[in-house]
Amino acid sequence: MNYFENKKILLIICGGISAYKSLELIRLFKKNGARVKTILTKNAKEFVTPLSVSSLSQEKVYDDIFSAENEAEMDHISLSRWADAVLVAPITANTISKVASGNAEDLASTVLLASNKQIFLAPAMNVRMWEHPSTKENILKLKSFGYKIIGPEIGDMACGEYGEGKMTEPNEIVITLKNYFSNLDKNKKLKALVTAGPTNEYIDPVRFITNKSSGKQGYEIAKCLRDNGFDTTLISGKTSIKPLDGVNFVSVETAEEMFKESLNNLPTDVAIFSAAVSDFKVKNYKSTKIKKNEEFNLELEKNIDILNHISNHNSLRPKITIGFAAETNNLSTNAKEKLNEKNCDWIIANDVSDQTIGFGSDFNKISIFYKDKPEENFEKMSKSLVAEEIVKRVIQQIN
Repeated sequence: MNYFENKKILLIICGGISAYKSLELIRLFKKNGARVKTILTKNAKEFVTPLSVSSLSQEKVYDDIFSAENEAEMDHISLSRWADAVLVAPITANTISKVASGNAEDLASTVLLASNKQIFLAPAMNVRMWEHPSTKENILKLKSFGYKIIGPEIGDMACGEYGEGKMTEPNEIVITLKNYFSNLDKNKKLKALVTAGPTNEYIDPVRFITNKSSGKQGYEIAKCLRDNGFDTTLISGKTSIKPLDGVNFVSVETAEEMFKESLNNLPTDVAIFSAAVSDFKVKNYKSTKIKKNEEFNLELEKNIDILNHISNHNSLRPKITIGFAAETNNLSTNAKEKLNEKNCDWIIANDVSDQTIGFGSDFNKISIFYKDKPEENFEKMSKSLVAEEIVKRVIQQIN
């Protein structure tokens, strides 16, 4: 199957000696049935000409954000919406820095900032520039934004030095995008369910007990599943995060509501239960506000165990069922016990006593405990990168 057939690729070419390889990229994309539109930065035109690019792409070449002709069409918006994927090859250290800081001073950087499509970056630069701490920091930031980095490779460079910084060869870049479109096509047939955020268990109309949860990790997982082609449903407790575009969103408040909506969204191929569901609810809810001078004993009872119920569902159990374990001590022991007790396929555990990765943080440090293979431990990273690692393993297991 030709996964490039009728696909639209926006290729941004930056100014570096590797820019000549962009011509081969255009040829290969066209050969495989894709349409290619191009943006040349000012410096890119020092290495490849607009005429050679347009001759190969058979499309208009864009290069100036201030062109009266182009901006009548609002190219920085229309180009980003036109594309199925955006590729920057080569991308220089300068452009990496601009994009990481949100700079939008030319057409290329403005398009990248305005794009709502998957963006691939193929870096090319001197080995010392690639190894510089600022470049490494910028790459990590771009990864956390969801950009996919292709390469660079180790080899001889035009400057005469040897090391990492060489742009990945065009055929390998083409394979990377082919795999991306292939996964999108395969995963379109798959459904995913994610729970996120806290649940609130009411004492009276104005008071409730709850668990701490920002919902950030669950939302990042739902976003990553969506971006990989899954038909994704997110069931969320009350958070400050806006619902995600392209995700079926269900708002709930109590554990009982989350349980009912989870059942309503079965069957599903993958279920990831990242919500901080309250283990207890109030036994005797008061329908009127409790006054401060009123005697009241707060009696609790156990809530429904959503993960346990769905993991043990005979007919509608998801192919992959994943739970989360927020621990403050004995992380490994508690996670393994939960894995066995709940009968799920994975438990993803983190130490919420660490304030740098705890509730509300943009970072996480997880361990994945599997039912049928050794655990995996990860370094601290952004929650968006954690989501990528989780979804990558889900795709590997389900396909």
